[in-house]
Amino acid sequence: MPFLAAFENRADPFLIRERGSSVRTELVAGATTFAAMAYILAVNPAILGATGMDKGAVLTATALASALFTVVMALAANLPVAAAPGMGINAFFAFTLCLGSGVPWRGALGLVFYSGLLFFLVTVTGLRSRIIAAIPPSLRAAVACGIGLFIAFIGLQKGGLVVAHPVTLVTVGKLSAPGVGLVALGLLLGAWCVGRRKPGGFLFVILLITLLGLLVPGGHGRPLTATPEGGWGAFPPSILPVLGQVDFGYFWTHLGKCLPALFALFFVDLFDGLGTLLGLGERLKGSAALPIDRALRADALGAAGCALLGTSTVTPYIESAAGIEQGGRTGVTALATAACFLLALFAAPLFLAIPPAATAPVLILVGLGMMRSSARIDFDDWTLALPACLIVVVMPLTFSIAEGISAGLVFHVALRIAAGRVREVSPVLGGLAALLLLHYVWRGQ
Repeated sequence: MPFLAAFENRADPFLIRERGSSVRTELVAGATTFAAMAYILAVNPAILGATGMDKGAVLTATALASALFTVVMALAANLPVAAAPGMGINAFFAFTLCLGSGVPWRGALGLVFYSGLLFFLVTVTGLRSRIIAAIPPSLRAAVACGIGLFIAFIGLQKGGLVVAHPVTLVTVGKLSAPGVGLVALGLLLGAWCVGRRKPGGFLFVILLITLLGLLVPGGHGRPLTATPEGGWGAFPPSILPVLGQVDFGYFWTHLGKCLPALFALFFVDLFDGLGTLLGLGERLKGSAALPIDRALRADALGAAGCALLGTSTVTPYIESAAGIEQGGRTGVTALATAACFLLALFAAPLFLAIPPAATAPVLILVGLGMMRSSARIDFDDWTLALPACLIVVVMPLTFSIAEGISAGLVFHVALRIAAGRVREVSPVLGGLAALLLLHYVWRGQ
């Protein structure tokens, strides 16, 4: 198109030609990235809505936060990387903080804000790299694996495949239920899309199951997919019910409860964004040097700012790899993805009508995909393998990411000391473990 050629002939501030791309390729790549990660517009309101937050407002906050901080990433680092509320952190926010520990959602937003500020400070001062170096790679891999198992377990619950039992705690759900059948269909289709590397496969599964839900009974004489309030043609929901609703004081009045949660949020932020950025940098295959410092600072800014908009922590998305595979090489890809998030607000009624049976398969598959990090656990070193396995098991069983991380770090340091390998424990890691141990002792009194 003539206007695309005119744009490319300008000063080319995004280095499109230098990186071997074109505006057309960048725009297509941006739309591809959006299709691969648009499922967050359905999943995030479903998860945060369990806390009592207005689902429509959360949807709008999710779209706006994703668009805003994707633009920040594009302008700060000129990378084809999109950002959105992170899977795992949103589950921690809803099921561990709010439902598990009784933290009001406004207070939980305050924790997200404070953890984001702390995250930003350690990033700009260079402390982030020192903390990361102190945590053994096996334990970092275990955290990702444990979060994946936790997310998959939530998906199994929401899909009705696993239900509560008074004796065994959990058991198999009613497999003959219509909704469970749709979840099974979604799992099969989603797995096929993953195997075929279909961009937007998860979004396709969610929309298909939602449409089929119009034909399947969901109880009380209504279909599984209910017509949204206001009809299918309503305007985007207002963000006001969650915008700026941060309770900054809750943290200071409940330090005993909030300090471990703050540490858990910070810990997940610490590794999630870095791991994603390094992985995407490898996908770029040398076509662009990875400005890691600027990218990490953009990531840290999003971690703090998202709370003010009314959503859980925003982080770079590994689904950006779909756009990179389509040829995206610059921040123009990210800008195109951000524009798609804004346009998606006008399809808000569709996203709000999506039933749990449609998002459950995606939660299960995303969780299982995160568990691939278990391959990086060093099972030959028992001082690493045992704490790593403890992290993976404790997270879903206690329904708490914080408890899993804390138990694994304390156990790892204790095993190293018991094995006479104290010198292998860094002062940073030893200090973290000591603080966590003191917290457990204090909580047990």
